[in-house]
Amino acid sequence: MEINVVTIQPLIALIAGILILIMPRLLNYVIALYLILFGILGLWPNLFSGGAG
Repeated sequence: MEINVVTIQPLIALIAGILILIMPRLLNYVIALYLILFGILGLWPNLFSGGAG
């Protein structure tokens, strides 16, 4: 099984949802980490190439 962003997103969303139900104050941190992680993963192929090329 190949693991990529598309297959791991639902798993992360499920874990985050459970954690938020248990600890509602965790919501800010979960959202921040999610956005940072997938922002980096989305940009990763272009980070070192210097452009859209």
